[in-house]
Amino acid sequence: MATRPTRAGQAGPVQPSGPAGPATRPPAGLRVASAAQATEAAGLLVAAAFAAGSTAAGRSYQLASGIALTLIVLGTAAVLAVVAVGLARARPWSRTPAALTQLFVVIAGVTLLDGHRPEWGVPALVLAVTCLAGLLTPASLRALNRPPRR
Repeated sequence: MATRPTRAGQAGPVQPSGPAGPATRPPAGLRVASAAQATEAAGLLVAAAFAAGSTAAGRSYQLASGIALTLIVLGTAAVLAVVAVGLARARPWSRTPAALTQLFVVIAGVTLLDGHRPEWGVPALVLAVTCLAGLLTPASLRALNRPPRR
């Protein structure tokens, strides 16, 4: 095994480079998908703030349902943030939840457009398409593939 000097002047093992070596930067498509997923998580935090404000102002149908809605949205935002980090680190497990999230975002975006809320629906659809496009680039598909079992 080759050695190289360390900062203290002692010899240490040389780290291999390449796929098995130190973490490499994920493909651009995955970085785009991760940014879109993180933006969706931030959008959910804004929606949670609106829900919490409405609940606190007494505009919720019932206090308990307003609190529950706020907590569900906060939990969902946290999960989306974890998936965004998984995409940014090219973790294979993150592909399926990211793709399924985009399916639900498309449904929500179309529903918002149908409800005459283009200020929310259009950005949702743009983010969903952006994330899916980033996930489906050939480099992203290769980066998220698991090695074959032996």
